[in-house]
Amino acid sequence: MMGATFVQLDLAPLLIGTLAAIACALPGNFLVLRRQALIGDAISHVVLPGIVVAFLLTGTIATWPMMLGAAGAAIVAVVLIEAVRRLGRIEPGAAMGVVFTAMFAAGVLILEQTDTSGIHIDVEHALYGNLESLIWLSARGWGSLLDPAALADLPPELPRMAVVAALIALLTALFWRPLKLSTFDEGFAATLGLPVAAISFGLVVVAAVAAVAAFDAVGSIIVIAMFICPPAAARLMTNRLERQVAWSVAFAILSAVGGTILAGRGPLWLGGEHAVSAAGMIATVSGVILALACLFGPHRARIGAAREG
Repeated sequence: MMGATFVQLDLAPLLIGTLAAIACALPGNFLVLRRQALIGDAISHVVLPGIVVAFLLTGTIATWPMMLGAAGAAIVAVVLIEAVRRLGRIEPGAAMGVVFTAMFAAGVLILEQTDTSGIHIDVEHALYGNLESLIWLSARGWGSLLDPAALADLPPELPRMAVVAALIALLTALFWRPLKLSTFDEGFAATLGLPVAAISFGLVVVAAVAAVAAFDAVGSIIVIAMFICPPAAARLMTNRLERQVAWSVAFAILSAVGGTILAGRGPLWLGGEHAVSAAGMIATVSGVILALACLFGPHRARIGAAREG
């Protein structure tokens, strides 16, 4: 099960899914605590029109044009959400809902009206990603991990997600104190001289980077699930932020690994003939973890009704 076939077919999707889950879960902790969890949902949807427009302008699906197009769309979305919220004087959740549904719908319409049939840009790809096809063809076993020629043939999504996940972990560590202070008490953080508006915008930008990097490989379903489910489940396990972040990373890894294995092997164990969507299974596992945390988490009573007595 863990031989050459596993390295060739399963290792890269497993690592990419895990890194994407961690990259989304880390900023997701602060977004959930700030009641901005939907920002991840919004960003993962609005990158679609940016990617489509980037393809139409450049005629290529190379990584950098796609990333730039998605990043541009994410920035436009953040500006529009802020404009709708301030000019319309409506709550942030409603502003996000208006902007991301409008931009995602525009992306779908552009897809339908343009010739993108020869490439893998379509609505299904946007939702479910491309995780199953990210195999390591030149791998011949675990020894390939030490072979420079074989490593050069790794799916480009793997080093990209590794760099993004490491960058987000580094930024989280560097800005831990201002992030923590501004998340729990924005007024107190402002009195200390911290630039709370810049910190809030920086957090959204980091979330956008994670969503854009993960979008092409794993699709919007995993991005949305990983921004919300692991941090929300972790919130029910502890009342300390440090432990919450650690729990969220553990839940993200468990969701990615468990979901990828169950998607590929689960149907065969049950007598089926075909694997199911890895993205859908990873999101499902993360939802199950959240449901279990809601039922058995030691701090679940802090959300909703107060404990008796």
